[in-house]
Amino acid sequence: MPRVPHEHYLELKERHGEVIAAVENLRAAAQSAGPLDKKTLHLIQLAASAAIRSHGSTHSHTIRALEAGATPDEIRHAVLALTSTIGFPTTAAALSWVDDVIERGY
Repeated sequence: MPRVPHEHYLELKERHGEVIAAVENLRAAAQSAGPLDKKTLHLIQLAASAAIRSHGSTHSHTIRALEAGATPDEIRHAVLALTSTIGFPTTAAALSWVDDVIERGY
């Protein structure tokens, strides 16, 4: 059964359909613009989400990385590798958001 997007995303899509469609098209174009596979792309997006301290986006990309075949260890490593770049407190917070998804299931 396909995953249902988060309620907030669905509300945004209902209120601002054209904007969300443009964002979805941009995402698709960026992902198909090069040789990286979906798992790698979602690990990169997960790392970026952690770096900007986006709780919701970190949850979303953890789920997407899992769906694309990433293991929990790969996901945690993608975030842990950021420690010297984004700092330990931000990394620790992002790891807790990752664990929210991994430990509770999605």
